[in-house]
Amino acid sequence: MSKNLVIIPTYNEKENIPDIVPYVMQLAEPFDILIVDDNSPDGTAEVVKKLKKQFPAKLHLLSRPGKEGLGKAYIAGFRWALARSYDYIFEMDADFSHPPQKLIDLLKVLKKNEADVAIGSRYLKGKINVVNWDLKRILLSYFASLYVRLITGLPVKDTTAGFVGYKRDVLKAFDFDKIDFVGYAFQIEMKYRAWKKGFQLKEVPIVFTDRVKGKSKMNGGIISEAIWGVLKMRFKKI
Repeated sequence: MSKNLVIIPTYNEKENIPDIVPYVMQLAEPFDILIVDDNSPDGTAEVVKKLKKQFPAKLHLLSRPGKEGLGKAYIAGFRWALARSYDYIFEMDADFSHPPQKLIDLLKVLKKNEADVAIGSRYLKGKINVVNWDLKRILLSYFASLYVRLITGLPVKDTTAGFVGYKRDVLKAFDFDKIDFVGYAFQIEMKYRAWKKGFQLKEVPIVFTDRVKGKSKMNGGIISEAIWGVLKMRFKKI
């Protein structure tokens, strides 16, 4: 068993899973994969089961009864990972918006003790490294991260990033029952809580490319949760 685990939450991702899994498996560093599927009606779990025959020791499936949000899917995956002997645990989307080859760069940051949390960042050195987003979405994402920094003081440029690597000890320090948010605010909350606990965070530049296959899960409720969730986190601390 590898010491590195990539958690990929899925809901209707049967078009992307047959491509993303072999891609990660052929990387120069060994990574196991855990697919956390929220009972996708398109049969994503069945596609994963077929792929497991090709990667029986390295590909795992955690099936959940229904769609409860990104945060709950990741928490289920974190608990699964901590029940096993993984040292480095990563979050990644199924749709290639997070470049899987950059997993190696995130892993290096953790293994060299440059940080406890490694973040694949779209917004370093004044650049916006996003491909195939319209201007409205780029501005929404960029200024959302700026808003989070202003409200919380979190020293991270891409606060909503979902391409993240954690050392095992970071996740062990969390009480997952106290995580408040399930959408994109979950990503902000995880970084904020890790920072407040004294863990070191480091960003690694990536180019984020919008999905080609399948549908985005972004919606107004997710955005609203992120906006109000940041204020809630800040006032809770006060």
